[in-house]
Amino acid sequence: MSAATEPATPAPGAPAAVRDDLAEVAEAAERVLRTAAELDPDGLAGPSLLPGWTRGHVLAHLARNADSLVNLLTGAREGRDIPAYADGDARERGIREGAGRPLDEQLADLAAAQERFAAAAASLPDEAWSSRVRHRSGYLFPASEIPAKRLQELEYHHVDLGAGYTPAHWTAGFAARELERLAARYRGEEGVPAVRLLTEGGEHDLRIGAADGEPELTVEGPVRGLVAWLSGRSDGDGLQVHRGDDPLADPRTALPELPPMA
Repeated sequence: MSAATEPATPAPGAPAAVRDDLAEVAEAAERVLRTAAELDPDGLAGPSLLPGWTRGHVLAHLARNADSLVNLLTGAREGRDIPAYADGDARERGIREGAGRPLDEQLADLAAAQERFAAAAASLPDEAWSSRVRHRSGYLFPASEIPAKRLQELEYHHVDLGAGYTPAHWTAGFAARELERLAARYRGEEGVPAVRLLTEGGEHDLRIGAADGEPELTVEGPVRGLVAWLSGRSDGDGLQVHRGDDPLADPRTALPELPPMA
């Protein structure tokens, strides 16, 4: 593990979930850096799995996302409302300006940004983890959720690099937590029909979409496969879809379109 991604060591009184999330963040960041280091430098300008973004865009975004969360951690530590980004265009500008850099610059920037994030988290007093910080979209959430948000960025965008890391590589714990989170995110979502989600082992029986009426569709599959579909990283390939008691021959054509993750 590189020095840039050593696990942060918050004060002993920090919530256990925060400590666990920070350890996972450090490991996920190290995985991203290893994958990125193996990229063909000439292929950095090639398309990622995100429409309109190259792999360089993805790496630049991951670096600037770390810095945006440092801003939120700093605000929590100082008791101030510090925005994640300086202005409305700062996020897109940082990605755009950083996307075309050579691979060695991208790697150094991402490693340094991750180190800044780890240091900011380690310096946060125990009581500050309960402080409310403001997401770039405007809603407030506790600082204790910042590490989990960083983990989501690293894991989803690692897949988006299109360099061999797939949803099958997600840890079981990450996938299970994301299934619960995304199901809650899309529960009652306007314009999405009611859908029942079942995992193969029966550990999860969840619902998304319209709150009224019985779900017409039941989608069943492995946890990682469900999360990949819910997060927009899969078209549903490998999932089983039933309408009532009838299995569908091509389930991908029946799955509703979901809005982007917030």
